[in-house]
Amino acid sequence: MSPAGGVLTAVLALPRTGATVVLALPRDDEPPVTIPRDPAREAAKRELSKRMYHENDPSPVQRALNAFWDWVDKLFSAASTATPGGTLGLVVIVVAVLAVVAALWWRLGTPHRTPTSSAALFDDRPRSAAEHRAAAEAHAAQGHWNQAVQERMRAVVRSLEERTLLDPRPGRTADEAAAEAGRTLPSHTDRLRAAARDFDEVTYGGRSAGSDTYHRLTELDRDLERTKPVLTSNAQSTDHNSRQGAAS
Repeated sequence: MSPAGGVLTAVLALPRTGATVVLALPRDDEPPVTIPRDPAREAAKRELSKRMYHENDPSPVQRALNAFWDWVDKLFSAASTATPGGTLGLVVIVVAVLAVVAALWWRLGTPHRTPTSSAALFDDRPRSAAEHRAAAEAHAAQGHWNQAVQERMRAVVRSLEERTLLDPRPGRTADEAAAEAGRTLPSHTDRLRAAARDFDEVTYGGRSAGSDTYHRLTELDRDLERTKPVLTSNAQSTDHNSRQGAAS
């Protein structure tokens, strides 16, 4: 058979399929067979969209990471071109910034939330000191130390109000109560301030109290019950003048 009259056939076997693509040179007595461009493109797309061709493709997470690192690389490349000294200059600037941050962290320490005591100490109906103590003990028995500390501090302040060492005043804060009580109970000023600070940190500062905090506040409550108040200068002068008037 001559090359002009024969048929030359090439077979391209596709992976894992029995389909083949046959390319044939037409005979002299047969019209050529052609496939339009658009159907051929669609057939190729359908074939290449099969799962077996994409088993080794990167996962969506890997593609996202690759895109992120490409973005970082472009960002640093742009920054290095705009920085004096190029990449080396950029590295020096980054190291300097990290050194400043580390120095500030070492000097100032870990940031802490600053407790605020803008809210009132008592936020519900008036209750006696005994009621607050009972509520504190109930919370402590269940291990709810935050609530126990809060109720014990309220018991301390309410007890001072019941003894007329503090004037009952709505809206009073723990810090204000400690400062006012320290004037008539000067031997407990520091402990009163520490108790107010514990109350503020538990209530407004997000700190969790423990049994030691509650027991410390309980001891303060008991000691205050046994402590006699110290008269202020105004009260002392008034009492002294009244005694002189009675003697004359």
